[in-house]
Amino acid sequence: MNDWNENNLTEDNPGVGQPPTDNGASGDPQQLRAELDDTRDRLLRMTAELENYRKRASRELEQERRYAALPVVRDLLPLMDNVQRAIEAAEKSGAPAGFLDGVRLVAQQLETILGRHHATKIEASLGQPFDPHIHEAISQMPSPQYPADTVMAVAAAGYQLHDRVVRPAQVVVSSGPG
Repeated sequence: MNDWNENNLTEDNPGVGQPPTDNGASGDPQQLRAELDDTRDRLLRMTAELENYRKRASRELEQERRYAALPVVRDLLPLMDNVQRAIEAAEKSGAPAGFLDGVRLVAQQLETILGRHHATKIEASLGQPFDPHIHEAISQMPSPQYPADTVMAVAAAGYQLHDRVVRPAQVVVSSGPG
């Protein structure tokens, strides 16, 4: 619908209201087909790029939400270690049973809180093969009891948040028989 008429012309804007001019639109059909194909190709690429951006942004947002508790978990791990040390020291020194039970309850509550936020303990057991993805070797010692490259002592428990290792288990690794 073109509402152009001569009354649309003004002295200030003599070009306003002019009917559209033919800018070579009646050119070669092959050239027009090539331009149309090029424009369609660019549109498809831009659409695909926009969809990829949306997926990437959604994935990154999900990762941020999933691991939002990571700094808090890292801050709580030394506290958990100290509570475990207090339990071990109380057991060795023969502390009153009520005191020991209280400290164990605190440790259990800390583990429950960590678990509620999907932070779980990495199981590192004696005789287990050393796995550098979940273990950190703090020492290596010869041992007739354990084969080479197996865990022979656990110094500190490791933790992971969902599937990401927050802190690897700190272990002593056997180098095999002397």
